[in-house]
Amino acid sequence: MRKISPEILARIDNRIYDDRGGEWWDPESSFYQMKVSFNPGRVGYARKVIAERMGFDLAGRAALDVGCGGGYLTEEIARLGFAATGVDPSEPSLRAAAAHARAQDLEIRYVKGAAEDLPFEAGAFDAVFCCDVLEHVRDLDRVVFEISRVLKPGGVFCYDTINRTLLSGLVAVKICQEWKRWAFMPPRLHVWEMFIKPRELCALLARNGLEWRQHRGLVPGVFWPRLPGYLRKRARGEWTLSDLARRVAMVESRFTAVMYMGYAVRT
Repeated sequence: MRKISPEILARIDNRIYDDRGGEWWDPESSFYQMKVSFNPGRVGYARKVIAERMGFDLAGRAALDVGCGGGYLTEEIARLGFAATGVDPSEPSLRAAAAHARAQDLEIRYVKGAAEDLPFEAGAFDAVFCCDVLEHVRDLDRVVFEISRVLKPGGVFCYDTINRTLLSGLVAVKICQEWKRWAFMPPRLHVWEMFIKPRELCALLARNGLEWRQHRGLVPGVFWPRLPGYLRKRARGEWTLSDLARRVAMVESRFTAVMYMGYAVRT
C-alpha cells in the first residue's frame, strides 16, 4: 500500500470537524448536504447487502459506524435494527450526534476514538460501516486492520470512498472545493493523493482477513450535462445548498471512476 507523506497529510483539514462540529444538523450547512445527497444511495446499498448476508431480523446484532461525525449514517444503522455504536475523534461532532439521537428517541452509543485505534474488544461487532472516511485517515493500513479486528468472523464491512482518478480530481477537488465559480464544499476537505483506487483497497482488505465481495459506483442521479447549470444556479443564489443536494442525490451505478462503495466479509 502506498504511504501518505506528512506533507500530503498537512494539506487536508480534518480539524474542520471540531471547528464546525455544531453544523451537522443545520439544513443549510455544507455538512448537511452529505446527508441529503449521499445517504439515500449508500444506505440503500447497505440495506441490500445486510439483508442478503444477515436477513431482515437484526435483533441482537451489533454494528459500528467508524468516523460517525454527526451521526447521519449511525442513525440509519440503528433504524435498520442494529444495536448501533458510533466512534469519532471529534468531541463537537459526537455532541451533535448524541443530541440529535436523543431528540429522535434513538438508542445509540457514541464513543470518542480514532479509527487507527478503535476502543473496542476483538470480535465485538456483526457489521462495521465506514463511509466518507477512508480517504481522510493518516494510516489506512492500520484502520483496515482495526476494522477487521473488531468484526466477528462472518461479519460484514460496508464502506464507500473516492477513487484516485483524473476525473475524481476534477470533480471532488477542483469543482467541489477549489473553483470559486462553482465550489460548494469547504476547502481542503479532500486531497487527491489520499483517494484510494479499488485495487489498492482490495489488496489491503485481503491482507487483513477481509474477503472482498463487490464494488458499485455512486453517481449523481441526474443527466450529467445539467450539472454545470445546477452549480451556477447555486452560485448565483437562485438555489440553496439544500436545493442543489436534493437535485443531485447520489444513486448506485456501475460507474466507479469518482466514488465507489462496496463490502467485504471477515474470514
